[in-house]
Amino acid sequence: MTLTIKLLLIAAIVLGIILPFGYYLIGQKNTKRYKRALGVNIFFYFGCFIIAGIMMFGGHVEAADAAASAASNATGFGYLAAALSTGLSCVGGGIAVASAASAALGAISEDSSALGKSLIFVGLAEGVCLYGLIISFMIIGRL
Repeated sequence: MTLTIKLLLIAAIVLGIILPFGYYLIGQKNTKRYKRALGVNIFFYFGCFIIAGIMMFGGHVEAADAAASAASNATGFGYLAAALSTGLSCVGGGIAVASAASAALGAISEDSSALGKSLIFVGLAEGVCLYGLIISFMIIGRL
């Protein structure tokens, strides 16, 4: 990877962060700047995504390196799958706990005898995170 491509990728990442916040901080008070900021952020995000994809699949690979690359790609995708299973299950569990816990607090404030029932629902929502963690351990165990 050349220095020019590295600098372009870094510039795209930095501009994707700085420009949208700049639209929020300076400018007129209208709703068009929010749409413009979102558009700029999406443009630079997908620009970085395309540049990274080109850099990932570009280049010359010899036959000896292809076998080692295939094994490392499978391992890398396995780790990525483990991370996604844990991360996404925790995000879903967090959303579920947020709604269940707020409803449980409301029910407990009205009737304190509902504590046991409400804790069960909150615990079920937290169980989703544990299932994702168990799946990621199973994926890592197969690598």
